[in-house]
Amino acid sequence: MKISSRAPTKVLNIGSMNIDYVYSVPHFVQPGETLSSTGMQVFCGGKGLNQSIALARAGLTVYHAGCIGEEGGMLVRYLAENGVDTGLIRRCKGKTGHTIIQVDASGQNSILLYGGANQQITEAYIDEALSAFSAGDTLLLQNEVNLVDSMIRKAKARGMRVAWNPAPMNRHVLAAPLDLVDMLILNEVEAAALCGTQDPERQLPALRARYPQATLVLTLGEQGSLYQAPGGEVYRQGIYKVPVVDTTAAGDVYIAYLLAGLETEPDVPGCLRLAAKAAAIAVSRKGAAASAPHMQEVRSSELL
Repeated sequence: MKISSRAPTKVLNIGSMNIDYVYSVPHFVQPGETLSSTGMQVFCGGKGLNQSIALARAGLTVYHAGCIGEEGGMLVRYLAENGVDTGLIRRCKGKTGHTIIQVDASGQNSILLYGGANQQITEAYIDEALSAFSAGDTLLLQNEVNLVDSMIRKAKARGMRVAWNPAPMNRHVLAAPLDLVDMLILNEVEAAALCGTQDPERQLPALRARYPQATLVLTLGEQGSLYQAPGGEVYRQGIYKVPVVDTTAAGDVYIAYLLAGLETEPDVPGCLRLAAKAAAIAVSRKGAAASAPHMQEVRSSELL
């Protein structure tokens, strides 16, 4: 994941596609409580879809792969309308993945996820999706689909670069071939599960010791982010403070703009500023994928 002047590569995102049912609430529902929401909206979402939309709005050439169920046509249309190549998406029997999202008065969210068709990926489908990609192309993964470990191995066998955001964290992550991943993008909870410490200042050295081959990116909420390439120095980026409306897609937008920055920016600090600005714009808006800004808006932003 080194910054260079090479031509932009293709990005294949084998990722989740969800229908997000978003409820505005005064506070998160407590055990045994029945709570009336003050509003309800339906959005296209899923970490995979969110990241593909943001990548496309950031100007990269993006191909989305994955599975939808019987009612998932709106997700494919939304991806296509935003410039994502959808030719690899397949329809499966059963329900599309979906989430029930509570957003409280401060803009924080609580998410219940149903995997649905996102969990119906097969080995044959992985081979089909990867067949048009080769050395130098990038595979972006999250952890809302099945067989991620196989995707990593098969992509590396083709010489592709692999960037993985292992969210949501579960036991499958611990068994995955992390030694093959080129970029690990984690928040502090996910990092703690991998390295055993909850102190962000200790997490990066601990992860470096375990995964010396990977570029490491830690996203730390209000504390900003940390970035370190193999053998490189540690870069820290703060956040841009804005009125927070919805944090649902902040991490997804950050990841997409970081990858875009690595293709277009002359240095790491520039990449991190770009990603932080894009995330700040996203949290100031409602929705997940819908909140992702376009590159021109991010570059012209006067956030301080």
